[in-house]
Amino acid sequence: MLRIVLLIVVLAVLVLLVPRLVSRSAMPAAGSNAPDFTLPSQDGSPVSLKDYRGKWVVLYFYPKDQTPGCTREAHNFQIDQPKYAALDAVVLGVSVDSVESHKKFCANDGLNFKLLADTGHKVTDSYGSLTNLGVVKFAARHTFLIDPSGKIAKAYASVDPTKHSAEVLGELQHLQKTEPARP
Repeated sequence: MLRIVLLIVVLAVLVLLVPRLVSRSAMPAAGSNAPDFTLPSQDGSPVSLKDYRGKWVVLYFYPKDQTPGCTREAHNFQIDQPKYAALDAVVLGVSVDSVESHKKFCANDGLNFKLLADTGHKVTDSYGSLTNLGVVKFAARHTFLIDPSGKIAKAYASVDPTKHSAEVLGELQHLQKTEPARP
């Protein structure tokens, strides 16, 4: 009898918890238009995806400011900023942390690219990157490489923060070699 009760409890927990562990929306696929947005950056200024038409955009979602994996990933993107600039690309980081949290993260870690605060979770959800643990919501570690026309060129659902920047740079170089020349 105890086994049956335990089994029912485990099943109930799984039924209630598992759906909350996955993103509510599907990740947009390569070739689709990137969902547009406007979010505040660490300095409080609004940043819109449409402001970067004509440039490549690395839009990366990460769980939490000043945590080990997120700090490593941000440091690698920071170190590689000159390489992204040479490829006419910008890096934008997004989490559900506040503007103030982003401001501290940038100041403490010497980050000079934009970190965007999605405290309302709408953008994170529209990119299929919202993880919901009931009371706690955070961004999954996903990245989208967006081409100059605003289309998603590549979506990364599995990211190793220690080597992700190098991986994205390699893909960006490859895509720029294979894209048709612009008039």
